[in-house]
Amino acid sequence: MKTPISIITGYLGAGKTTLLQRIIDEAEERIAILMNEFGEIAIDSKVIQGENINMVELAGGCVCCSLVGEFEAAVKEIIEKANPELIVVETTGVAEPDALAFDIEDNIPVVRLDSIITVVDCDSIIRYPNIGHTGVAQIEMADILILNKRDLVTDEQYEVVQEICRNHNPKAMIFRAVKGNVNTRLLFGTSFERALKRKDHKEHLEEVEHFGYQTESAFSREKFEHLAEKIPGNIYRAKGFVRFSDGAYLFNFVAGRWSLEKFSGDEKTSLVFIGTNAKASEEEIAKALKACEE
Repeated sequence: MKTPISIITGYLGAGKTTLLQRIIDEAEERIAILMNEFGEIAIDSKVIQGENINMVELAGGCVCCSLVGEFEAAVKEIIEKANPELIVVETTGVAEPDALAFDIEDNIPVVRLDSIITVVDCDSIIRYPNIGHTGVAQIEMADILILNKRDLVTDEQYEVVQEICRNHNPKAMIFRAVKGNVNTRLLFGTSFERALKRKDHKEHLEEVEHFGYQTESAFSREKFEHLAEKIPGNIYRAKGFVRFSDGAYLFNFVAGRWSLEKFSGDEKTSLVFIGTNAKASEEEIAKALKACEE
């Protein structure tokens, strides 16, 4: 019997990890998680918590391109070791799910593709309506579209988001959500008809760069919050852990919006910055972060 495997995709900061945590919280079966993160600093995999789950990290590349062979090996190994009833893959924000879907259907006979779930950031689509090649591809390939961050847009704006998604994908099931609050049992075990098309995936890798910053030092909260307000416009996404005098906080930044949330782990400051030509801002941001250290 083949193990069902589902893909969670969506652009940078859309809310994929939040949805994944909800899936884990509501799961009644054994789940294996494969997480594809930017660079060598694991952030999302440290946030995810749950019993009866097995997790594998795929770091340092995009799972739809350079990590395809590693992905196949990880899937086969986790089936042999954990025998999960469901595998869920969370891709990077720039992954396009069609190549991954082909790989699953053509090269991994022990699994079957169950669902492709795309998380859409309603707020970002309204503020940046040109969603780009990768954003379009993620919407087009979805079996299920979760229109997330519904609370950040008006009713009229939500209708615009829904129309944009429908124009790119008229067949997908649509759920609206705030912080991924959907009935996760509806996301799996449904049969979908797909027309997969192979594409060249070099373009999005050339567009997006990332860099990291780590330190054992605690930060001044006032200085860091000031920095968060001044992150350059070419940085679309930043995430990680920040240590202040009162402990560690989870930092999330998406297209100008940011938040700090108390985190129970004993984490040092570890941050990842992602964006267009991001490395051009690395020296400036690193200098500003250094100035935050106490």
